[in-house]
Amino acid sequence: MRIVKFTLKGLLALLLLSLVAGGIYAWRSFPTLDGDIRAPGLTAPVQVRRDGSDVTHIEAQSQADASFAIGYVHAQERSWQLEFNRRVMHGELSEVFGPRTLETDRLMRRLGIMRAAQAQWERLPAESQALLQAYARGINAYHASSAQALPPEFHVLGVKPGEWTAQDSVAWALMMALDLGGNWGAEFARLSALQRLSTQQLWQLMPAYPGEAPATGTDLAALYRGLNVYKPEGPAPQKTVAIDPLHDEWLQGIGQAEGVGSNNWVVAGSHTQSGKPLVANDPHLGLSSPAIWYFARLKAPAAPGGKALDVIGATLPGLPMVVLGRTAGVAWGFTNTSPDVQDLYLEQVNPANPKQYRTPEGWADFVAHEETIKVKGQPDEKFTVLATRHGPVLSNEHPTYSQVLDTSRYALALRWAALDADNQTLLAGYRANLAQNVDELLAAFSLHHSPMQSLVAADTSGKTAFQAIGRSPLRRADNDLRGVAPAPGWDPKYDWSGWIGPGQTPQVDHAAIEAKGWHATANQRIPPKDFPHYMGQDWVTPERYNRIETLLAATPKHDAASMREVQSDTFSSATARLLPVLQATKSEHPQAAAALALLKDFDGTMKQDSGAPLLFAVWADELTRGLIEPQLGAARFKALYGKRTYRAGLETMLLDANAQAFWCGAGGCAEASSKALARALDRIAAQQGSDSGAWRWGKAHPAISGHRPFSNVAALAKFFDVQVPTGGDPWTVNVGQYWANEPAMPFATRHAASLRAIYDLADPEKSQFVYQTGQSGLVFSPRYRDMAQEWAQVRYRPLQMQPQGWAHQATLVP
Repeated sequence: MRIVKFTLKGLLALLLLSLVAGGIYAWRSFPTLDGDIRAPGLTAPVQVRRDGSDVTHIEAQSQADASFAIGYVHAQERSWQLEFNRRVMHGELSEVFGPRTLETDRLMRRLGIMRAAQAQWERLPAESQALLQAYARGINAYHASSAQALPPEFHVLGVKPGEWTAQDSVAWALMMALDLGGNWGAEFARLSALQRLSTQQLWQLMPAYPGEAPATGTDLAALYRGLNVYKPEGPAPQKTVAIDPLHDEWLQGIGQAEGVGSNNWVVAGSHTQSGKPLVANDPHLGLSSPAIWYFARLKAPAAPGGKALDVIGATLPGLPMVVLGRTAGVAWGFTNTSPDVQDLYLEQVNPANPKQYRTPEGWADFVAHEETIKVKGQPDEKFTVLATRHGPVLSNEHPTYSQVLDTSRYALALRWAALDADNQTLLAGYRANLAQNVDELLAAFSLHHSPMQSLVAADTSGKTAFQAIGRSPLRRADNDLRGVAPAPGWDPKYDWSGWIGPGQTPQVDHAAIEAKGWHATANQRIPPKDFPHYMGQDWVTPERYNRIETLLAATPKHDAASMREVQSDTFSSATARLLPVLQATKSEHPQAAAALALLKDFDGTMKQDSGAPLLFAVWADELTRGLIEPQLGAARFKALYGKRTYRAGLETMLLDANAQAFWCGAGGCAEASSKALARALDRIAAQQGSDSGAWRWGKAHPAISGHRPFSNVAALAKFFDVQVPTGGDPWTVNVGQYWANEPAMPFATRHAASLRAIYDLADPEKSQFVYQTGQSGLVFSPRYRDMAQEWAQVRYRPLQMQPQGWAHQATLVP
């Protein structure tokens, strides 16, 4: 008995010691927020203060020291995020995660992200290079000198922070362009689908923008059959390329997400209560924990011959500037313009020499070099990266492409504007941070390259503007494919012929905005119908834009409260259009009558505490699967669905008599809808029980800010992920984009408002912001998730240059 007691006491003591040790470690992982902090590499002390909103205010005696300091602070708060992102763009994830991330690493090496970053770095002016170098020194100085314990991710994975370089910041800007550039995925999806479909059926599955014909009249199916591009279809592969385990849409390499985007609008003083403009912005990005943004103010005196720096807003860890925000005089917001800046080319392989491909002048050698990837737990991976005159070859040794394309005959190469050496997007961002009015802001962003963004802006004088900033290619008049689908790379008519100039991009001046009262964008078709240049056809369908227009028009004089009402709106016109089909569906399922009764007062508003949105969403998913999968085949459907919702196609299949026979089959659409409803009811009952009165959309549709990589480990995800119930769907202003092919939680919001901001130009100190996690990336910190409920409830925090007080005050000293 004594032995048992002794053993129990020993175990209790060990437990207490472990708890104490864990507590000490957690405390040591917190950053120093007060007092003096040694930061070797600074030229002068820098004040680092945090206000009541937890915005970090950096006040330096030079702009280089301000860049150093924000680098140091990013490393304090987001060191694992920086390390993970660095490994992504270098193609070095597999050194930590093993073979599961090999295809991601291969993609980064194929694209040549770091090679492109180096070329762009070399073209930047000296002052920009100096600021990027100062930022990198700040990150590295933190890791070299701080006594703060590394976050648990480093210890669990056995990793130490790598050195951050100035070129890494250039590369991170490229990664953001990759995240927002999805036409390449749409092109491949069309090529893949056409192995099974006619051209007419393709345009039913993937319709052109509402009210428009497809951008090309070419019979694409006949083109590809004539070129013999497809690998013969055999049995379904035993293993398909699944969603990347780290939940990043751009890490999959193909099939970038459809319908993702952002909202912004500027309301002229003629339509506000104050008489001065309001700007609202909520960029939609993949949700992660920690968030992609870090809010800060950067203040420093002018360099000789330059302008003083004083700007506040959203920074990206990895970049030493405010990307979205305001100065004392001007505020701005972005959405993705989504022009077609990515073209895939079918490069014909020389049958007599597979190291060559066909060009307009004859056969030419692929540019080739060898890459080596370190892989945890197995030998290094060596492979060859190829490029053509158009750009990197994506199909070389890529399992998904090789399931569709006959790679012995053709390679797929990518022409992507962002990889060009003259990309000076970071220089534009620096100069925008110095602007004090709309004209200065537009001048700064005339240098913006990639990705093209729809900029709305307003200043304290009352001036407003909209302009699409960035590069969009020109295509020849005889280019009959117009970038819609992969083009024969040996025909010069498909090559780009130049660029739409900065002064020629879509824009709306102050007078026009003042006359209408506002200007809004939501990734809809940005070029007006009479625009002289073709910019693409893969715009987001206009449900969000139309709803914003309706709500802005409904209020004669706006204020911050009415801006909030627009940002929080969850009415889905896409749901409302198909709702009559579901309401008319007949079913013998025992739960059908009670379930359909939920739709009696349902108008398409996707409330989180309602069961009707859940019923509709699961039915629409089941109907989509039931109509499309038999035509594409299970493996192809699995590869393409999820990142593509096919909702516009579903509407065509159900509402267009010409499409119904093929897609709905002999039983007709009514029978297909009835079967889909039965499957949906079984799914919902298995998840939320048979009592339809207890069903809740928010339970199936939480916003999950997933941690990379611990969101994939159930025991860790509950600590590292940030999860809150939400309403909305992919077509609501308060967006909730879900990946319907995600096996565990297919309706969870994975892509939503990554921040919300409202800027009041009558008094910029009344500006507001929120985002979905917290400023800290340290899981033990109370600041890790402290904005989550505010974000879910569409509440805000003040965004002030002159706050009433300071929660923390520190000084970085050389």
